[in-house]
Amino acid sequence: MAKDGTNRGGARVGAGRKPKALADKLAEGKTGKVLDLPTPTSIEGREMPPVKDYLKAKQKNGKDLEASEIFEDTWKWLMERGCENLVNTQLIEQYAMSVSRWIQCEECISEYGFLARHPTTGNAIASPYVSMSRDYMKQSSQLWFQIFQVVKENNATTYQGNTPQDDVMERLLRSRKGMN
Repeated sequence: MAKDGTNRGGARVGAGRKPKALADKLAEGKTGKVLDLPTPTSIEGREMPPVKDYLKAKQKNGKDLEASEIFEDTWKWLMERGCENLVNTQLIEQYAMSVSRWIQCEECISEYGFLARHPTTGNAIASPYVSMSRDYMKQSSQLWFQIFQVVKENNATTYQGNTPQDDVMERLLRSRKGMN
């Protein structure tokens, strides 16, 4: 405790060695944390939750927001790995919205360029879409790492292959060509 009475210091959040994935523990011959779950009487498939209206909203420029498609793709990807119950739906919605906003900013950069005019002086300045795009990309990457961490820690086999995060650039390139 500091002299002023506040509780400061100590370990920082996220500091230290990261936990190993379940697949890595099993490969080393160690046992992972196994939960004793009750045996279900009947196994039922779980439907994807309905996509919220704000993920399907029309944009000011008249284009559709692609967040609903990203949400569905991510949900299906999680369902294939049996992790749809482990990831909060709001986290998937935030990820989908962030990626769709990043795509929207990239489309504006392609349309308007990297430079803009200052509103009062009229001088050339960096386009605000560039910094917004960077912020949305950073946010979507952080959200994806949270989602993927859940999958990584809860799968007994190492995942190899495409993820919805890998398809983001392809989605951006398709939207530029108008192939959506």
